Amino acid sequence: MSEKTPPPPGYMPQTVETLGAYLAAVQPLRARLGGDPAAWRIEEVGDGNLNLVFKVYGEKEGVAVKQALPYVRLVGEAWPLPLSRAHYEHMALSEQARLSPGLTPEIFHYDENQALIVMELLEPHIIMRRGMIGAREYPRFAEAISTFMANSLYFTSDLALTAEKKKAMIAAFAGNTALCKITEDLIFTDPYRIAKLNRWTSPELDTYAAQWREDGDLKVAVSQLKLKFLSQAQAMLHGDLHTGSVMLTETDTRVIDPEFAFIGPMGFDTGAIIANFLLSYFSQDGHEESPGARDAYREWILATTEDIWTLFDRKFRANWIAQPTGDAYPPDLFQGALGAARLAAERNSYMQTLWHDTVGFAAAKMIRRILGLAHNIDLDWIKDQKLRATCEARALLLARDMMVNPQNYPAPAALTQAARRMRGVTPQLNS
Repeated sequence: MSEKTPPPPGYMPQTVETLGAYLAAVQPLRARLGGDPAAWRIEEVGDGNLNLVFKVYGEKEGVAVKQALPYVRLVGEAWPLPLSRAHYEHMALSEQARLSPGLTPEIFHYDENQALIVMELLEPHIIMRRGMIGAREYPRFAEAISTFMANSLYFTSDLALTAEKKKAMIAAFAGNTALCKITEDLIFTDPYRIAKLNRWTSPELDTYAAQWREDGDLKVAVSQLKLKFLSQAQAMLHGDLHTGSVMLTETDTRVIDPEFAFIGPMGFDTGAIIANFLLSYFSQDGHEESPGARDAYREWILATTEDIWTLFDRKFRANWIAQPTGDAYPPDLFQGALGAARLAAERNSYMQTLWHDTVGFAAAKMIRRILGLAHNIDLDWIKDQKLRATCEARALLLARDMMVNPQNYPAPAALTQAARRMRGVTPQLNS
């Protein structure tokens, strides 16, 4: 938990009543919205864990406004959080927009003192997680998210950057310690110990929660992942890349909310999106109208899970081959046919290691969403508590094996096949 620091002079959390005057005082925003500011329609729509989020509709067009609060919104003022996270979000969004044009919302205005960002209003886009609860397919998502990850991870890594530029980027994001601390505790530590903020479906999962706290192999595996998170400065991460951080339609995908951005292990981002697809897969039993009604949708989820990694792998390698501009693996060390073959073999090894990291980090994300503080609505919205616990237990069992035995999953197809098998398991629940 962060120490409480006073907001800067003049900082004021916005409300539906005050935001119009603030925006009207910024001439480019007033011109963009158009019309009489008194007639603007303003809605507070934030349903996340940390921030205020508004939609503002003017005569000409609308904007979205996000403002950081000096505490965790989910918990309240008892959990202070620095406003500087808006600075890191703005910096990450700007870099992501440069590397992957059209895959993030456009930024119109940033006010560091108010920890406030005004950006493109994404409509008719919806949060992907909600769409997947409704069994909506997104045929272009794998293409878009794989491009986003391949570009943002490759071009901010030592494979593309000189050591000088990479170290400057590490320094630029090094201060985002409070958000990293949330990850370090809530994902890699709290689900494996008695922690005040942990919660789970009780009493059905009480035995699982207790077993996870006593599982030595699991604790070693998650500690190894935490060490990577703490020490491997591989690339600029989104830091919270899940289906709740994506807004989309069937034809357009935008990645939002990179306030957890920092320089860390690539597998944390790739693992996060894989984890959320697997959680969605297991949750579908709790949302279908009758048994088997969503079989086709479940298969779409698993096929897309495979496509995400396959396309990412292909695009990341293509970036490496086309633009080997970093200080790692300098091309002049690998001249001629033998050198090229040796470098190709090294790329294979690099990507296999990244895949195994992806599997492990995905497992950590799955476990935290079931035994930790912040859950996914995919599972939480299942009204039948026993059915919800059944879906969660299956996800937990798969996640444990993913984390402890990543070698069991040499490729995405092995992981999706394991998910199918695990869905056929009847877990033992407490009554």
